[in-house]
Amino acid sequence: MLTGTPFIPETITVHLGFPDSAAPNVEVDFASYIKNVASSEIYPTWNVSALRANIYAIVSFALNRIYTEWYRSRGYDFDITSTTQYDQKFINGREYFENISFLVDDLFNDYVRRRGSVEPLFTSFCNGTTSTCSGLSQWGTQALAERGYDSLEILKYYYGDDIEIVQDAPVKTAMPSYPGNELKNGDFGNDVKFVQVWLNRISGNFPAIPKIPAADGIFDTPTEAAVRKFQQIFGLEVTGTVDASTWYRITYIYTSVKRLAELDSEGVRFEDIMPRFTEDLSIGMQSVEVSMLQYYLAVIGAYYEAVIPVEMTGYFGEQTERSLKSFQRVFGLPQTGIADRATRNDLYRAYQGIVESVPPKYTYVALYPGTVLREGASGDSVKIIQQYLTYINRSYNNIPAVSDTGYFGPLTKQSVTAFQRQFGIDPTGIVGAVTWDRIAGVYSDLRYGFDKRPYQNPGYTIK
Repeated sequence: MLTGTPFIPETITVHLGFPDSAAPNVEVDFASYIKNVASSEIYPTWNVSALRANIYAIVSFALNRIYTEWYRSRGYDFDITSTTQYDQKFINGREYFENISFLVDDLFNDYVRRRGSVEPLFTSFCNGTTSTCSGLSQWGTQALAERGYDSLEILKYYYGDDIEIVQDAPVKTAMPSYPGNELKNGDFGNDVKFVQVWLNRISGNFPAIPKIPAADGIFDTPTEAAVRKFQQIFGLEVTGTVDASTWYRITYIYTSVKRLAELDSEGVRFEDIMPRFTEDLSIGMQSVEVSMLQYYLAVIGAYYEAVIPVEMTGYFGEQTERSLKSFQRVFGLPQTGIADRATRNDLYRAYQGIVESVPPKYTYVALYPGTVLREGASGDSVKIIQQYLTYINRSYNNIPAVSDTGYFGPLTKQSVTAFQRQFGIDPTGIVGAVTWDRIAGVYSDLRYGFDKRPYQNPGYTIK
C-alpha cells in the first residue's frame, strides 16, 4: 500500500479484460479514464446530483485501487481492469457525453473517504436493477436525486454518515510543484511564467480563456484575467490568484491537452518555456532581479529597525547579503543570505503588509503598489505614475507629459518608455518595481530634494 496523502495520478493503466487474461494494457490520462467509465456506466440524462454522486464513486473506486496497489501488489503490471466483474466498465476508444465530460473536468480530483481516514473509500456500486450489491445503486441515485437529495446526501445514504468529500486533491505530474505561496497580480518569477505558458496553451482548447500577450514571468492584468476565466470554466473559486487548487488544476489540464514532449509539433517555442528568472539569488549576481530584491529590502529596511537598509545597485554584494540575512533573521528563516523561494515569499508578504498598513503621510511618494502596470491597465496607481511623469516633464521635456486619466494607454506607454531610455532602464514601456522606484525617485528628487528617497519615511517604524 502507498503511504501518505493520496494524489491524483497523471495516468492510469487499464487492463482490457479479466486480470489473468492475455488482453493488452492501455495507459490513459486519469480524467479521460473517469470520463470513459462515467459515459459507460451511467446515463447522461440523469439529474446532476445523481451524476455527481456517481462520478465521485467512480473516482474514489479507481483511486482506492491505485492507493492500495490492489493489482500491482499481486504482481500485475496494471492499476485496474476494464470489466465490471472486477472493477468498472471501460470501453477503449469510446466517445464521452458532453455534460459528463464537463462534470468530470470539475470533479476528477475530488474523492470520498471516511472521516479520520486517508485512504480513498472503496466505493463499490452496481446498477441496482440487473445486479445488486451492498454499495451504491446507480439507478437508486437517480431516484434519490428526484426526491431532492444532493450528491453528498446520496453518497451518505449508501456509504454512511461518516464520509466526506476531499476536494482539489493534488495532481501528481512531472510538472513543477506548487510554490507554497499563492501567485497574484504584481508577482514575478519562474512560477508566474510557467502559469502563463500553460494557460496560453490551454486556451488553444478552451478559447474562452484570453491569451496572455507577454508570457514574461510578470503577473499582470491579462494574466489575472486568464486565471479568472480558467477558474470559472473549471468550477474553481474565481479569485484571479493561483492557489494550490488552481495550480494543480492548471498543470493537470495542461498535461492533458499538451504533453511536454509534443511542444515543437504545436508551435510552442523552446524559449517560451525557458525560465526567465533565476530561482535563487546570491552574492556575486547582477540583474534586474537583484534590483527588485534590493527595492523590497530597501523599503522593508526603512520600516523595520532590525532589517539592514540596502542600496539599489543591481549587484548582489556583501551589503545585500547582510541585508537579506537580517531580513531572514527577523522573519524566522534560515540565515543563508540567499534569496530562495521561501525567502521571496516572505519578502513579498512583508512588503505588501507595509503598502497596505503604512499611512500615506509616512511616505514622501507612493510605494510600488505590487501590481505591474502596462498598456491596458487602469486605476489609482496608473494615475499616480501619470502625475509623476508629468511633473518630471518640467525638467526633462523629452519625457512626454500625460493626462492623469488613470488609464494606461499608448501615450502613457510612450512616456514610460522615454523615461526608461533617459535613465538607462530596459525600454519595455512596463512599470514594475524597478521602473516605479526610479520614476518615484526622480519625482522625489525634483520636488522634495535629493535627500528624500522614495522608500524613506518621516518616522513610522514597525517594531
